[in-house]
Amino acid sequence: MTHTYTILGMTCDGCRTKVEKTLNALGGIKAKVTLDPPLATITMEEHIATEELQEALTAVGKYSIEMTHTTHSHEKKSEKSCCSTAKDHGHKHDDKTTAVPHNDAGGKYYCPMHCEVDKMYDKAGDCPVCGMHLVQEPATAQVQQYTCPMHPEVITDSPGSCPICGMDLVPLEPSESEDQRIYKDLVKKMKIAVVFTVPIFAIAMIEMAHNNPLLQLMDASKWNWIQLILSLPVVFYACWIFFVRAWKSIITWNLNMFTLIGIGTGVAFLFSLAGMFFPDVFPDEFKTEHGTVLLYFEATTVILTLVLLGQLLEARAHSQTSGAIKELLKLAPTQATLVIDGSDKIISIHDIKKGDLLRVKPGDKIPVDGKITDGESTVDESMITGEPIPVDKKNGDMVSSGTINGNKSFIMIAEKVGSETLLSQIIQMVNNASRSRAPIQKLADSIAKYFVPTVVILSILTFFIWAKFGPEPAMVYGFINAIAVLIIACPCALGLATPMSVMVGVGKGAQLGILIKNAEALEKMDKVNVLITDKTGTITEGKPSVEKIVALQYSEDELLQYIASLNQYSEHPLAEAVVKFAKAKNVSLTKVDDFENIAGKGVIGTAIDKKVALGNKKLMEQVSAAISAAIEEKIIAEQKLGKTVSYIAVDKNVVGFVTITDAIKETSAAAIKELMRQGVEVIMLTGDNVNTAKAVADELHLTSFQAGCLPEDKLKVIEKLQAEGKVVAMAGDGINDAPALAQSDIGIAMGTGTDVAIESAKITLVKGDLQGIVKAKNLSHAVMSNIKQNLFFAFIYNVLGVPVAAGVLYPFFGILLSPMIAALAMSFSSVSVIVNALRLRSLKL
Repeated sequence: MTHTYTILGMTCDGCRTKVEKTLNALGGIKAKVTLDPPLATITMEEHIATEELQEALTAVGKYSIEMTHTTHSHEKKSEKSCCSTAKDHGHKHDDKTTAVPHNDAGGKYYCPMHCEVDKMYDKAGDCPVCGMHLVQEPATAQVQQYTCPMHPEVITDSPGSCPICGMDLVPLEPSESEDQRIYKDLVKKMKIAVVFTVPIFAIAMIEMAHNNPLLQLMDASKWNWIQLILSLPVVFYACWIFFVRAWKSIITWNLNMFTLIGIGTGVAFLFSLAGMFFPDVFPDEFKTEHGTVLLYFEATTVILTLVLLGQLLEARAHSQTSGAIKELLKLAPTQATLVIDGSDKIISIHDIKKGDLLRVKPGDKIPVDGKITDGESTVDESMITGEPIPVDKKNGDMVSSGTINGNKSFIMIAEKVGSETLLSQIIQMVNNASRSRAPIQKLADSIAKYFVPTVVILSILTFFIWAKFGPEPAMVYGFINAIAVLIIACPCALGLATPMSVMVGVGKGAQLGILIKNAEALEKMDKVNVLITDKTGTITEGKPSVEKIVALQYSEDELLQYIASLNQYSEHPLAEAVVKFAKAKNVSLTKVDDFENIAGKGVIGTAIDKKVALGNKKLMEQVSAAISAAIEEKIIAEQKLGKTVSYIAVDKNVVGFVTITDAIKETSAAAIKELMRQGVEVIMLTGDNVNTAKAVADELHLTSFQAGCLPEDKLKVIEKLQAEGKVVAMAGDGINDAPALAQSDIGIAMGTGTDVAIESAKITLVKGDLQGIVKAKNLSHAVMSNIKQNLFFAFIYNVLGVPVAAGVLYPFFGILLSPMIAALAMSFSSVSVIVNALRLRSLKL
């Protein structure tokens, strides 16, 4: 069996060699490690736990290994063994090589700033790099059961009343997410911080008044003790977490915003304690007219409370950035109606198996992906495709999990369940893309690396410059301004600028039926200047129908039997059209020997002892089939009408042809026109003949097209354009498009196409039309603009804020920035970045 793992911690080829050598030293496995991407492909005789691999790598360096996706190539096992392995390791075992979304969410956490790219954590807490609260990844399905508080033996899959005592059922497991828990905890601490900070601030402000009335009650030293006592709950409870994070950041040297906050407020608090207990060691300029040292308990507590307020607002805003995922999760149904032995039975969504017959009643959510076997209805698919108009569904049509049935009932057969459903894959893709890093983030990362040390140095310089050249009390001015510099600097805003926009943008795309695999694809889509598009299923409906069969030496039914029997083994849309046409005419299908699907050309095989070939002219040349001038003339005439024509050869003689029509999608012309208006060159590459291709190109006003393309031809065209410096997007839906989709800068798969094409693409359009490409490009442009705005806000904030806090305006305007005002500005800087990112939710595409 072969597994693929992600290796974190490799920085050079030496690391790669060391990791590969270490893994190969383990018994029973063979490993191949690559540096870019950082993957290990491991073939093992028997499954070895990831923990064992991790233990080996830990012994040789700071490397970590995580399961990504798997492909399996092994002898067939018993059903029991296969199921056990799938359950234990989360892999899918079957005869096909299938990438299955890793569905381990709900108990996983990640950093919202993606400090360690897509690394996940098993427990809630703080990021070890930046100190931010880890965010819980939503599960791809909502699993909630209910029980009676008085009768725990009662457990149901939906809320209601207890059948024994009538009490309302309650959730069996807590439904509160980690995000909600953190938010509530912050609210509680915020209330405590405010209760104790307000009187400290009031005491400090009143002390500044002429003829301080507080001194009539107690002397200044006693009021200082009151401030100290009131500050203890703020410093050591409500805001203690900031000092913990600051200490972690220093000992790990992952300097971040909490480093600055911890140093700034910590110095102010320790200075105040020293001033209370050892006042004689301070020079007179640090003392008040009453002889006591000027203390900063109010600055410490107010700054910490304002930072806490920023964290509170950030937690609330951050929960909204993943709103698209949460809305998708709400679509997941919890139960279904199983049809068994002619009767209906309500079952949990998790008990559905492939092949089950399910009844979908009016207004119900469709439980899993499958096909209608009895009945018809209209289905609201807007939550998946973004299109508001309900779609008519009849016997044989596909339906997707989470979509909503109209006013009729039908029976469907379950074909994809659990993590295989389209809804689950959409949620998983959005989750993965939201955690990925865009290339533009490298700029912010490079700056952040040197940011905190630079700010600390500037703070120290500020103190000494003020102490040396500032007016009296110079050291007090220096101390206050040094703290202000530390407090106002906010690398958090810089770190959040990109991931917040990516998260909201990816979620917005999912709501519109645009599935983006990663942030890099989102960024690069904005730079695309050439679109390569297939014809069948991309520009056209992809629902071809046989118009007629022209037979010369055989009867129409004989030829139809030959070609339909051949096509029953093919997944191509044209093949499906032929088979459907034969079934409608009640033509029986026969067994075919030596079947072969020749990519880009057609199919061949032996049916009823006849060597049959069906495909284009290149296939006829390959099998050396003779073509008469008469039949060639008829075929060309059909092609010039924009129809697809397949030659039919029997025993190396072309004995007829089949004419197939495939209507151009209504949206194709408008989409191509808009893309060309935006400066995107649209080129159609098709395996169809030149006459048919020209007819379609003329109708769509395409300036460039190429006919008769094999998969390798499409690949060469893309490579040539890329060599010219073009950024190429490729849109396709078939297996033969997979190589071109993988080679292009941005592969765009039609969601109506094959799984292979979708797996090879970086963007998938659920609805499967070119209008989605226009929306994807507009979304990409909007997200990149939003990221640049965020980066500008973060940069300009620090470029202007730090000098002002240092006091550069004082010599000219007499303006100084209080550390408390600096704290307020710092707190709202990161919130402003998130709020700006949230504007993408209202984007109109």
